[in-house]
Amino acid sequence: MANALVNSVVSWFLKKRIHDMELFMKHPQELQDNILQDLIYYARHTEVGKRYGFDTIKSYAEFANRVPMSGYVEMQDSIARSMKGEGNIFWPSDIKWFAKSSGTTSARSKYIPVSQQSLEDCHYAATKDLLCMYLNNNPESKIFKGKGLRLGGSNTLDKKSGTVAGDLSSILIDNMPFWADYSSTPGNDVALMANWETKMPAIVQETIKEDVTSLAGVPSWMMVLLNNVLETTGKNDILEVWPQMEVFFHGGVSFDPYVEQFKKLLPAGHIKYYETYNASEGFFAIQDTNDSKELLLMLDYGIFYEFISMKTYGTPQEKVIPISEVELGENYAIIITTNAGLWRYKIGDTVRFTSKSPYRIKVSGRTKHHINVFGEELIIENAEEALKKTIKEIPCAIKDYTVAPIFMEGKEKGAHEWMIEFATQPDNVSAFAKALDHNLQRVNSDYEAKRANDITLKQLIIHNAKPDVFYKWLKKKDKLGGQHKIPRLSNSREYMDQLLEIDRGSTSL
Repeated sequence: MANALVNSVVSWFLKKRIHDMELFMKHPQELQDNILQDLIYYARHTEVGKRYGFDTIKSYAEFANRVPMSGYVEMQDSIARSMKGEGNIFWPSDIKWFAKSSGTTSARSKYIPVSQQSLEDCHYAATKDLLCMYLNNNPESKIFKGKGLRLGGSNTLDKKSGTVAGDLSSILIDNMPFWADYSSTPGNDVALMANWETKMPAIVQETIKEDVTSLAGVPSWMMVLLNNVLETTGKNDILEVWPQMEVFFHGGVSFDPYVEQFKKLLPAGHIKYYETYNASEGFFAIQDTNDSKELLLMLDYGIFYEFISMKTYGTPQEKVIPISEVELGENYAIIITTNAGLWRYKIGDTVRFTSKSPYRIKVSGRTKHHINVFGEELIIENAEEALKKTIKEIPCAIKDYTVAPIFMEGKEKGAHEWMIEFATQPDNVSAFAKALDHNLQRVNSDYEAKRANDITLKQLIIHNAKPDVFYKWLKKKDKLGGQHKIPRLSNSREYMDQLLEIDRGSTSL
């Protein structure tokens, strides 16, 4: 009876939010302009605000003309000062939390500022909105009659100088409002455990005793957990463990490689899958209808959006535009200004707009080559740096290479497959593979976390390519010469499988 009352009251409260969403759908540019002016006014007395004369900026055009775009490298020194407790640098309120994510060439890890405003008005607001949309689309839902299984990161929260750094999910759990904590499992003591070898069985033991109605987490990690649940309980599928299961809220990596495997784990037609688009820098978009692959861009979370067409990105013709000027089907890099003090910040993601009334998107990739199938966020800079270190340790010469994921199958862990054409062979390819794997962990903390104890990723494998395999592939594609390059990192196996066919003697693609 108590759970039924909670379900009824919470459902009523969350559904009230629908009216606010309808407003930003009808007046998107007006709302975005107001957000920009609020951010500028609030931060006018910060170092950044004084440097660019925020107190006299009256329009978007003036803002875009005065404030340069930036990435983590440009903000790194300011963030380091802020982490030591110094205030009023890029945001006027105290920054107590820093979300740790994979790094850049000059830093093994990035530390993204998370203000109280961004915590409450962005991240937690998005969590409520996600539930609001789900309940609005599924009025017969009984999601609050049970608990939501949350699967967060494994990073220990590092507390020093009055600030806290760690995985964003750990920060969110550590500061979770009472209403969310009450309806979630596992409890904070288990959810914030750092060691995955002990954390995973602890989550299983605590959650199998609960009536779980929803799941939330990254697909690759959730698969590991659910397979552990089945192994522990001896059940055939998850619905035998949690028969009231309704929905899986997922994000972080593409869900496409995991769809069929989740259908086997949750073999019921009524199970819903809701995608989110969030990052350390902010929560950006939410799937707002059942059975959709489009995400509603959330315009009232204290984030101002700008975009750069990938046709001109990084060229002298590069042009930055507000949301009012985007076109459907175009691939855009995202630039954000946020209520955590990120000013015209390049987050590295690309999106395509599928609708402008309201603004809906699909996440199309990254501005650079990357692999992020398992949440490892491996970028080309990581790969190149790890290769350099490995070649110093095990002398050889590399002519060409590409990397693709080996997707999880059932209880089989994922991995990265490298196809390398050596100009000079290493003495021992197996030793080279082991050293390369180790060096990737040294330069990318997210890859290291996924490789820890083989919990999600096994050691990478190297396919030692025959001579001229990449040349033959480019020739077959009519891409010899010019600016055509081998795709180094890919989230799919398309290129890898084509190259393997050539390497094995087949000329057909």
